[in-house]
Amino acid sequence: MNETIIGVVGNVATTPVYRETQNGASARFRLAATQRYWDREKGEWTDGHTNFFTVWANRQLATNVGASLSVGEPVIVQGRLKVRTEVRDGQSWTSADIDAVAIGHDMSRGASFFRRVQKPEPVGAPSQPEPSWETPVGEAADQQEREPVAVT
Repeated sequence: MNETIIGVVGNVATTPVYRETQNGASARFRLAATQRYWDREKGEWTDGHTNFFTVWANRQLATNVGASLSVGEPVIVQGRLKVRTEVRDGQSWTSADIDAVAIGHDMSRGASFFRRVQKPEPVGAPSQPEPSWETPVGEAADQQEREPVAVT
């Protein structure tokens, strides 16, 4: 209920790692989001602090990430933020993960080609013919000549 949903614009920092698990497909990659600001003294844009996130994708989103993303590409990620703190070898580590709901290329920084993925039909399922939704020509004329019927 009280999840933190965020949207992050950044670049793919690591090659997406795709795996098939017992629960379905899973993919992860690191996302780098760098603040940019106008430096009045220098008269130019300057890079500020960079935040790194581990982005997790599941099921069909994971499959599409594995087929679509490469290091350096600009992306927009929307999902649930999870900040974790743990102690390793006596040192405290903090990580920020995003459980992604949607991922896409940042179209303000380049062009992309969208291709809808066809889901394979289940094995052994009989294929059913598509119903005809067209009204035959003769019936259309008959229907126009009939008087409307009032239903009470």
